[in-house]
Amino acid sequence: MTRELPMYMPPRETPVGGGAPVGHHADVGSLSIALGGSRAGAADPGTAPLRRHPDWIKARMPSGEAYHDLKRLLGGLGLNTVCEEARCPNIGECWDQRTATIMILGDTCTRACGFCAIKTGRPTWFDDDEPRRVAEAVRPLGLEHVVVTSVARDDLPDGGARIFAETIDNLREACPGMGVEVLIPDFNGEAAPLRTVMTARPDILNHNVETVERLQKPVRRRARYDRSLGVLERAKAYAREAGAPVHTKSSIMVGLGETREELSRTLRDLRHVDCDILTIGQYLRPTSDHLPLVRYYHPDEFAEMKVEALALGFRHVESGPLVRSSYHARDQVPGAELKRLRRAATIDADGRVVPTAS
Repeated sequence: MTRELPMYMPPRETPVGGGAPVGHHADVGSLSIALGGSRAGAADPGTAPLRRHPDWIKARMPSGEAYHDLKRLLGGLGLNTVCEEARCPNIGECWDQRTATIMILGDTCTRACGFCAIKTGRPTWFDDDEPRRVAEAVRPLGLEHVVVTSVARDDLPDGGARIFAETIDNLREACPGMGVEVLIPDFNGEAAPLRTVMTARPDILNHNVETVERLQKPVRRRARYDRSLGVLERAKAYAREAGAPVHTKSSIMVGLGETREELSRTLRDLRHVDCDILTIGQYLRPTSDHLPLVRYYHPDEFAEMKVEALALGFRHVESGPLVRSSYHARDQVPGAELKRLRRAATIDADGRVVPTAS
């Protein structure tokens, strides 16, 4: 079963940053979106209203034993998940695969990025014991892979880096064999907080550039494009110092008014700092208070961008309309292919492990 996502219909507005929409979905602000993303006017009297999305923008309805089990356990433990806070369309699929994104350091962000649905304001919450509590809470969930992220905490001297590192350490002890990925803020470009996180040896260090260089200011008001590239580059260096090479990862949203050439340049910039993993997804406006959607990208365009990114040398690329930063995260961690084969394996009559046919 699938569900259509609620979406504010973008009004006729000037594209963010002054860029012009391009391609076969241009000028979205002046038309309604019908099936297939084609142009259409208002519905005829007595007929069903047109969809607000192209027909490829559908999310799987959350279901399944694993999903309901995780929902019950997480609710009872009082953990924040970005899956819920950011209204991720893939929550059903990811939770059914026993992959979750835990949000630490509270639920109030000190930044007000133009695309993000997470609450912003002045945080009043801090719990020095959170790393232990998170690990103890995650232990009974039986997760194969966990992503730990946070709101931006510019109010803290280290931006929350120590809590990140201690959470990684506690998760390693409580859940040996589980993949641990961290999705971190930029720590205002400071070296010491990033080094603190990398010393804890995450499997994947994720930091998102989110959009092309031209659109950084309206999309990520307190972030900087070159700063984010620097975070990814230095993370590799600090991991080598710690004796635990790491895979780095970043994510891009499309549909904010960028051009394909700008996207190609961003892919090259990420590879220049040796970023290993890339996710590309469609921006969907959470509310009318957020940045307007300029255009929808067709699934064929996402496929083209994946081919382009892989040709540049990315190790793993997820590219599709509903792809988000943590989508299929368990399949990106080092050793993921072996784990996948083990999940698919069966036992023959002699007790031997036999991979199933793909």
